[in-house]
Amino acid sequence: MKLFQVRKGQFVFYNNELHKVYSVKPMFKKSVHLYRLKDMQQILTKASEINLYRPKHMDSFIFYGKRYTIDKNKVPEPGDYILIIKPAPDFLDHYALNEIEKVDSVEDGNVVTTRDNGVKHSEYVVMVLGRAEESQDIAYFDKNLVSESQLTADESPKYLQASESQLKPVVGDIYFDVKNDIKAMIVAMTDDELVFGHGVRIHISELLDENNYTLIYRVEEDL
Repeated sequence: MKLFQVRKGQFVFYNNELHKVYSVKPMFKKSVHLYRLKDMQQILTKASEINLYRPKHMDSFIFYGKRYTIDKNKVPEPGDYILIIKPAPDFLDHYALNEIEKVDSVEDGNVVTTRDNGVKHSEYVVMVLGRAEESQDIAYFDKNLVSESQLTADESPKYLQASESQLKPVVGDIYFDVKNDIKAMIVAMTDDELVFGHGVRIHISELLDENNYTLIYRVEEDL
């Protein structure tokens, strides 16, 4: 589906691969800023070059080097990732369309994420690690155009490491946390998550959202 009005958070296909819109700046010719979900590679393009996709139950895609399947029936557990498909945040919560957040606690189907957002059960679906047998692969618009070697490489940790660029943070980097109005240093990291000094724990991909985090200091620039 071609888009005439692009909205932040939409899932779209660009160059046959699944991307997410993270910013729209109408004053520029290439006004749509995307990142490719499989590895967070950033792209500048325009609405005429992308196709909208609305994720649904049993869709399967690659998110930062790992494959997940959307399951609207799964009861979330702490540590699961959720995809917010019908955002209706309360006044103190900060999340939007198709944001991916990690579950910290669960109560009656409602969850609190590691970003301290309270998300109601009607707003999200669970991302189950791996590909379910009856799932539909949406990592590609047309899978027949992708070689077997590329299909294998896309889900390889070695490929993800090779493709990382300016997104990859390191311990010691300092960001401005817009939501909490504070400068914060990265004090710990896993393969795909990081912990700030003020206790906030997020997925690395969330650093792309300039409305939430702004880079202030990068350690590697002084090396």
